[in-house]
Amino acid sequence: MNNINKLYALIAIVVVSLISNASFGQQTPTFSEYNYNPFIINSAYAGLTQNTEVSLSNSGFFNDFEGSPSSLSLSGHGQMNRGKVGLGAGLIRDKIGVTTSTSFFAAYSYKIFFDFESNRPYWQHYSPGVISFGITAGVQQYQDNLTELGITNDPNFAQDINTTIPTIGLSFLFNHASFYAGFSAPNVMGNSLATNKDVKLSTPVYGYFGYRILSDAFRNIMIKPNVLIKHEKEAPMQIDFNLATSFKNKFEIGAGYRTSSSVNLLAGIYLLNNLRFIYTYNIASNNSPLGNSHGIILSIQFKEGYAID
Repeated sequence: MNNINKLYALIAIVVVSLISNASFGQQTPTFSEYNYNPFIINSAYAGLTQNTEVSLSNSGFFNDFEGSPSSLSLSGHGQMNRGKVGLGAGLIRDKIGVTTSTSFFAAYSYKIFFDFESNRPYWQHYSPGVISFGITAGVQQYQDNLTELGITNDPNFAQDINTTIPTIGLSFLFNHASFYAGFSAPNVMGNSLATNKDVKLSTPVYGYFGYRILSDAFRNIMIKPNVLIKHEKEAPMQIDFNLATSFKNKFEIGAGYRTSSSVNLLAGIYLLNNLRFIYTYNIASNNSPLGNSHGIILSIQFKEGYAID
């Protein structure tokens, strides 16, 4: 059995498991996605930057194996009412094997500012003293093209599955000049509003915190360690440990480790102050059959952009 057939056999096993448990999950964004577009998992980030930001990202489209996980997202957010209110929207498409998930959401955030003593560099454009609450409303559409697997002697694969599920998400963010922590639940309603009651949508919960280290001796360099924790019912807890370094919002390098999954590397560059390009390479662990993958995230921030010379 070659590698592609092995992968499709694995996918078939996964699909059977999903059907028997009537539950569907959601891919966790890659290191580059939630580090450089945290709004994609936490709506409380909407309007955190002074300027409107739009991001396009993909991962897994040049994977080693056909049918392995891939993801595409487009999102944007900005602020109004002197920064107290944030608005945004996002579109996410995940695919693995014959299963495709497409979701759209609109987001609203409200911020409470507090006094702070900040040593942040002038080129860091974010609100450094804020507590933010976010809410999202959206819809997810799932499609399983089970008949494409060619399994004819099992009734579980006799027809394709399609379902549409409205979603409501809640999130929280505490952001200081040096420390930040966030919590988000993208779908607190589960499958209670699903059109197909036989299909259950899992409800992941994310915890995300990190630190911004700025040395007086190196004012142009910021070191940014952070951790992402994902909890999902009936699934192992997933933890990402990451470390990125930024040079005056001109260059970025970073690395991370996702438990039982992959080692993640990234490099990025800022162009014309308004554009940011991040490339990531994910090295699969030995016990993962999905192979290595590539990803990119392209962002544009309007007006002053990411840096001021």
